Amino acid sequence: MSLKDNEAYFSQVRVIAVLTPESVASALALSRVLFDAGLRMHEITLRTEWALEAIAVLTRELPGLIVGAGSVIAPELGEAAIHAGARFLVSPGTNDALLEFAADCGVPFLPGVSTVSESMRVLALGCTAAKLFPADVLGGIAFLRSLAAPLPAMKFCPSGGMDAQVAPGYLRLSNVLAIGGSWMAPADLLREKRFAEISQLAQAAAAL
Repeated sequence: MSLKDNEAYFSQVRVIAVLTPESVASALALSRVLFDAGLRMHEITLRTEWALEAIAVLTRELPGLIVGAGSVIAPELGEAAIHAGARFLVSPGTNDALLEFAADCGVPFLPGVSTVSESMRVLALGCTAAKLFPADVLGGIAFLRSLAAPLPAMKFCPSGGMDAQVAPGYLRLSNVLAIGGSWMAPADLLREKRFAEISQLAQAAAAL
């Protein structure tokens, strides 16, 4: 499984925790709390120098966790993430080189799209699930609802602007598999290590 037939893989959960931890230690502490609260798929964005190490540590220390890499914008990043132990890859958008890599990368790949044309392009490659990003800026629920009739085979994992208030509306849509977000781990609570409160938010997210 890679780019083609990725729908089943990303149907495993309803909420994907999208995390950009400030350190490897922070990543482990946060992912442990979120996993124990019921969120079992975590996307570690490749936006920091320690992201790959964090993926490797999470893979080793939390074997039941489904750890993937986000912000994959080039094949080299995808290859490095897979080597670190990432079990899936997510991109914010696509280009020819990335799609070529995704078609044969060996792990489930969720390509980012933001238009009908981009959705049709990945669908033509046999990909029936994509990340809609940034969902809120693109029109959110109304935009996704408008895609259901012309693209009935396409399913989405919207990300961008998610919070506890809007999440249920997205998840009620027939063409939404899961949503991605970090609202269950607010920066202020993380900074002050208020993990009990983060756990409560994560339990609510896992119950959606």
